[in-house]
Formats: sequence, structure tokens, C-alpha cells
Amino acid sequence: MHDLEQAIRERAYRLWIESGCEEGRADHHWLAAQRSILGALLGAREDATEVPAKPKKVRSPHKKRAA
Repeated sequence: MHDLEQAIRERAYRLWIESGCEEGRADHHWLAAQRSILGALLGAREDATEVPAKPKKVRSPHKKRAA
């Protein structure tokens, strides 16, 4: 848990630097960093356990709709 918080803290700091060291936006930078880090972690986990999606039904282009 400590490593996760540290990763978010470091990412938030980089975002703060990239934004020109804006004051008063700490919450914004923290939440953006949190989304980024957690999204990467969850994305990696979803890739490993992803279930193939069912193919969508595609309507034949030759059938005409009733008016």
C-alpha cells in the first residue's frame, strides 16, 4: 500500500511540475495521478484476465428496411 501511495505522490509531483508549478491545484494533480496509476494497474490486470467479447450482430447491407 505504501508503494502505491508513493507512486501516486511521485506522479502528482511530475504533473505539478508539468503544469508550471500551479499553486492551489494539489487535489487536481493528486486525483489525476491516482487515475493514471490505478488505471495502469487495473489495465494490466484486465489484460491478463480479459474474456473475449461476444461478436456483435451486423445487419446485412442487402436487406432493406420496411418504410
